[in-house]
Amino acid sequence: MQFTLWKQASACLSVCACAALSSVLSLPAHANAAKPDVETFFADPAIYSAAISPKGEHVAVLVKTADGGQAIQVRDTMDLTKGGMVTGTKEDRITGMMWVNENRLVFSIRPAIRDINPGNQNLYAIDRDGQNLHQLIDGDFRYRQESTGSHMRNRILPADYALYSSMKDDSDDIIVKHTVWPLTDRFNPVSTHLFKLNTKTGALAELPVGKSPENVLSWVVDRSHVPRVARSYIGGRCITHYRASANAEWEVLNEDDCRTEPFAALTFDGDDTLIVRADNHGYDALYRYDLKTRKREEKPMLALEGYDFRGSTEVDDVANKVVGIHYVSDASSTVWLDASYKGMQANVDAQLPHTINKLSCGTDCMHAPALLVTSTSDREPAQYYIYNVAKGSLVGFGGVRPGIDKAQMGRRDFYRFKARDGMSIPVYVTTPPVKSDKPFPAVVLVHGGPWLRVWSWEWESEAQFLASRGYLVIQPEFRGSTGFGFDLFHAGWKQWGQAMQDDLADAALWAVKERGADPKRIGIMGASYGGYATLEGLIKNPEIFRCGVEWAGVTDSNLMFSLAESDASDDTKKYSLAVMMGDPKTDGEMFKKYSPLENAAKLTQPLLMAHGADDKRVPVAQATAFHDAVKNNNSHVEYIIYNNEQHGWHLEKDNIDFWKRVDTFLDRNLMNAH
Repeated sequence: MQFTLWKQASACLSVCACAALSSVLSLPAHANAAKPDVETFFADPAIYSAAISPKGEHVAVLVKTADGGQAIQVRDTMDLTKGGMVTGTKEDRITGMMWVNENRLVFSIRPAIRDINPGNQNLYAIDRDGQNLHQLIDGDFRYRQESTGSHMRNRILPADYALYSSMKDDSDDIIVKHTVWPLTDRFNPVSTHLFKLNTKTGALAELPVGKSPENVLSWVVDRSHVPRVARSYIGGRCITHYRASANAEWEVLNEDDCRTEPFAALTFDGDDTLIVRADNHGYDALYRYDLKTRKREEKPMLALEGYDFRGSTEVDDVANKVVGIHYVSDASSTVWLDASYKGMQANVDAQLPHTINKLSCGTDCMHAPALLVTSTSDREPAQYYIYNVAKGSLVGFGGVRPGIDKAQMGRRDFYRFKARDGMSIPVYVTTPPVKSDKPFPAVVLVHGGPWLRVWSWEWESEAQFLASRGYLVIQPEFRGSTGFGFDLFHAGWKQWGQAMQDDLADAALWAVKERGADPKRIGIMGASYGGYATLEGLIKNPEIFRCGVEWAGVTDSNLMFSLAESDASDDTKKYSLAVMMGDPKTDGEMFKKYSPLENAAKLTQPLLMAHGADDKRVPVAQATAFHDAVKNNNSHVEYIIYNNEQHGWHLEKDNIDFWKRVDTFLDRNLMNAH
C-alpha cells in the first residue's frame, strides 16, 4: 500500500479544495460562457466527503490532492486554519472514513488494481496528527480465513471482516462484522457476528449475543454496545429478533416476505424504544416501537404522502435519543425533534436561502461547539461549512466541484405523469440552461437496479452534464422502482421489456407534449438495468428513440441466472430474481421475447456500448455476446471495454474518457441529427 504521511503543517485544505476558508463560497454566473468541459463533471471531486468528530471539535475532510491522489485532512472547527494533512495515497482509493474518538480515525482503501469484492476493503486506523498508523483488515480474499483471529497475520484481520460502526464511547475500539461464507461462494453469506476491535493493539473480542438466531446478516446495537436486534434471512423470509438485555433470550418481533415486508429496525431511541420503518397504507413510514409492549405507536412519527420513508436518523449518543430525521421526498430535508436544532436549522437556512442544508452533529449533539453543514441545490454540487453554535455563523471550506458555474446548470423539477394504463409515474426533468424557442433534443436517462429509488432533486452530475450540452433530461422512476409506494414497485414484477419499458416510452411522449422535447431527437441511455432498457427501447420503440448509450448493461435475462461469473447468490436467484424478474424455468418464452440479445438484429440505430472487464454483477460476456450479434446488421455501433473496471467506472481516466465519448456520440447522432 502506498501512503504518504504528513504532520500538521499545512495551512490550506488543498490546492483543489480550499477556495473558501474564511467566507461563504459564491460562484460566478456567466450564462453565456463556453460549455464546461467533461472534466468539470467527471474528474475526481475536489472534496469527496467530510465528517464531524464525536465532540464536534474537529472535522475530517477527504480531498483530492494536486497530484491527483487523495488525502485526509483534519481541521479545528473553531479555526479552520489550524490542522493539516493526516495521510494520503496516490494510486489507491480512500473510499470512506469514520471517527473512532476525538483523536483517532479509521479509513477504508480500495486498491487500484485488485479483483476484490465490494465492501471488503483494506481498513486502517490513524491518529489525527498522522501518527500510529495501523492496518486492521486486509480485504484481499486470497487471504480469507474462517477464523476469529487466532491465525491473523501480524494481527491484521482477513477479508471476512468489515467495519460495522464506532463504539461512540471515547475508547480506541470499533465494531467489526465477521461474515461467514460457504468455502466456494463469497457472494452468498451464511451469517454474521459482531466483534469489538482495538484500533491500536488489534485485540479482538466477540460482542455478547448468547444463543444467536440463525442466519443473521444485520444487527442493531444499543448504546451499551449490546446486540439487541438481529435480522435473519432464511428462504426469502426476513425475520427480526429482539432481546431485552445481554442475558435475555431472543424472540421474534416480526417475520414476512423479504420482497414485500418494509419492517426494519433502524436505531434505539432510549433503552426501550426502537425507531422502525413499517407499512402505512402502502407506503413505508417511520414509527416508534415500544419494546415493553411489543407494539408500534398507532400514528407514525414521520409519514410522507406519496413517498416511502428513505433516510437516516441524527442521534445524540450521550443523551441516548434521536434528535432529528433526514429524509427524501421529492428532495432531501430534515425534521428536528429538538427545539434547539430547529432554531439552528432556521438560522442556517436564512444564511443559505437557495440551497438544501443538512446539519450533522457528532455523538454529543447537545454540547457540540460546531456542526457540519452540507449544502446543495439542483444547480449546485455539495458545499461544506462549519456552523459555530455559539456565534450562529458559517464558515465554508470548499465544495465537491468548485469548477461548476450554477448559471450553466439546468433547472431540475419533479413531476408525475400518467402512463398508458393510468398509473402515476414520478419523473425528474432537467431543462437546459439556455433559452430556446425550438424544441430541445432530449435524453431519457434510465436508472439501474431496477428495484431502487435513485433520483432526487439535488444536483446530479450525469443529468447536469447532458443539460449543459443542450439536452432536456428525462429521468423516470418507472414501475418497479422503490421509494414511491408498494403499488409502483409491485407493478414492475416480471415486466422487464413490457410495462416497465412502456413507462420509458410514455415518459418521452409526455415530455414532447408537456416539457418541450423534440419528437425527432430523443435518445435513451443508462447503466446496468438502464443498459437493458436502452437496448430494449431501441428495439421496441425505434419510432421514439433514434440512438442509445448503454454501459454495464444486462443484454439477456437468462444470462443473469446462468453465467458462472455472476455475483448473484443462489438465494437471490431463487427468491428475488425469480419473482421480480422471472423464472428461467417457467418464464423462458417471456425471457426470449424480451431479450435484447435474441432480438439484436432489430436494433439498427446508432449505439454506444461500454463495459468493465472485471464486472461481476453483469459479466462482460453479456456485452460481448450482444456486440457480436448486433454488429452483423448495424455498422453504427461503438464498443469499448475498460480494463480494471467492474460494474461502473471508479478510475478517473475511464470516467472522463467514457463521457467524452458520450458527448461526441450524442452530438453526432442526436444534437445534429436531421
